Amino acid sequence: MPDVAVSYAPKAPTLSRRLSNVLYPRRSLTLFLILLPPLLWFGVVYVGSLLTLLSQSVFTFDEMAMSVTTELTSDNFTSLLNPANYDIVIRTVLMAVAVTLACVLIGFPMAYYMAHHAGRGEKALFFVGVMLPMWASYIVKAYAWTVLLAQGGPMYALLRQLGLLPVLEGILQLPVIGGDTLATSNLGRFLVFTYIWLPFMVLPIQAAIERVPANLLLASADLGARPFKTFTTVLWPLAFPGVVAGSIFTFSLTLGDYIIPQLIGPSGLYIGNMVYTLQGTIGNIPLAAAFTCVPIVLITFYLALARRLGAFNAL
Repeated sequence: MPDVAVSYAPKAPTLSRRLSNVLYPRRSLTLFLILLPPLLWFGVVYVGSLLTLLSQSVFTFDEMAMSVTTELTSDNFTSLLNPANYDIVIRTVLMAVAVTLACVLIGFPMAYYMAHHAGRGEKALFFVGVMLPMWASYIVKAYAWTVLLAQGGPMYALLRQLGLLPVLEGILQLPVIGGDTLATSNLGRFLVFTYIWLPFMVLPIQAAIERVPANLLLASADLGARPFKTFTTVLWPLAFPGVVAGSIFTFSLTLGDYIIPQLIGPSGLYIGNMVYTLQGTIGNIPLAAAFTCVPIVLITFYLALARRLGAFNAL
């Protein structure tokens, strides 16, 4: 039989093929379309809502009508310098600094051990211990600490068994940090803050230390450097970006928290409590927005200082 040539009509390209032919040579357009959804979310939902709130800080609150007017004013920022409001800001900032320093002092040795000395089983156990505070509900943890720190609670029972109850009572007599009980003292509030925010410090530091080559530490020791010298000249500079990342979390979260100051510690508002009271109870959104600017300004200055110190050079 004679050979018969069979011709096949080309299939029409599918929509996905057409789209691929259009986008493949246009890499910039492809990247833009990929990044468009997260950029819209970040720009509209996050930045947009934040700017909307901050724009309220220059409006006027009519105390007679209990409503916000669009008359522009700077009185909301001026009122932050009033003794009562200034005391709230200072009280919050001091607690945030103290909690951040405590998290660094506790978290750095834990992170170093997890990164360079813990075995596989020990590292898993440490991760479970570090992450455990994050698995429970925030409200449940806060209320649990009110029971732990109460005068008839487990903390007092443990200290009584160890014979350390007089020491605690002496500490509670000190000004600023003391109180009637641990649950009503700034010391107790500090302990709860440190417990809850510690994972946010340990994990970034542990990730930063794991990127430090172990042979650098060995080389420093071989060259005759003492452990403290190795720490200050090798380990700390390379792990500092992790410390900065963790401190941003602990510092900012303490600045904005309003549940722990409401449940534990003496009377006295924090920035988070003040914002919640002004916006949720009184309806004074302009002054609440002005208080919101305080953590933003503090974090901005902190990031600028960290960048000047070279904290992000190793990233």
